[in-house]
Amino acid sequence: MIRVRALLGDGRTSIEVTGHEEHAEGGRVCAAASAITQTALLGLQMIAEQYPDSLSVEITQE
Repeated sequence: MIRVRALLGDGRTSIEVTGHEEHAEGGRVCAAASAITQTALLGLQMIAEQYPDSLSVEITQE
């Protein structure tokens, strides 16, 4: 199962996506969740590069 946890408050938004699902529809659910998450991150990163004084994006890997 894929779990998406969003925390909102005090001017902050945090999104955590965890888990894996390869059984439903040949893994399409997992691929879709991953694609949407990666697209959002890449879009934010591109905006941060265009407006470095207004937006900072930090992507870390554990």
